[in-house]
Amino acid sequence: MKKRLGCLHAHHSNIDYIEQAFSNFEEVELVHFVDPGLMQCVNQGAEGLSLKVKEQLEWIAGCDVDGILITCTNYIALMKDEQLSLSIPIIKIDEPYFETICEDEHRQTILFTNPATVEGTMKRLQQFAKQHEKAINVEAKVIDDTFELIMQGKKDAYNKAILQFLHETGSEQQQPLSVAQLSMVEAVQQFEKETATIISHPLQALIRTVLKQLKITKV
Repeated sequence: MKKRLGCLHAHHSNIDYIEQAFSNFEEVELVHFVDPGLMQCVNQGAEGLSLKVKEQLEWIAGCDVDGILITCTNYIALMKDEQLSLSIPIIKIDEPYFETICEDEHRQTILFTNPATVEGTMKRLQQFAKQHEKAINVEAKVIDDTFELIMQGKKDAYNKAILQFLHETGSEQQQPLSVAQLSMVEAVQQFEKETATIISHPLQALIRTVLKQLKITKV
């Protein structure tokens, strides 16, 4: 029997990444929910957003899903777990990614395109590392003047900008490099093909976590 996974996105561009990631798993049915408006509110500093996220998650939980995947780090940063009383698992896309980062105690660089995502993500990473008693040494770096391209639907230009940045700096990077945002994965995968340079990203450990949370044993 298929398990239904409700996926909450801040932008429709993230749908393709999740669909591709689970394309080989017939046991998982994906149901997508997109709300770009909340991202705009985050950028404008609007109040009451934690309550809005709580209401969204409760509404999605009522749509006959077996679990919820949140792909936006801003959504995750706004969540207050103590406010939620859902009987289904909520999977935060950044936690499997954090586990990967915490496995390496060397100095690492995490790339972002959205400046509004940095503070919440890095704060959650530090909290995650502390909870799991891991010592990490990380710095965040933003690829400037890029995120607005994806928000305008200019995906090719967005990927090209990331790819150009990686070619200019990534191949010379001496320390481990990763990207924190799902929207950056396609450019990273292209860069890896062109240079054989390994860059970590949120999708790498996500599949294993989702299958475990949904209690799907076939891998």
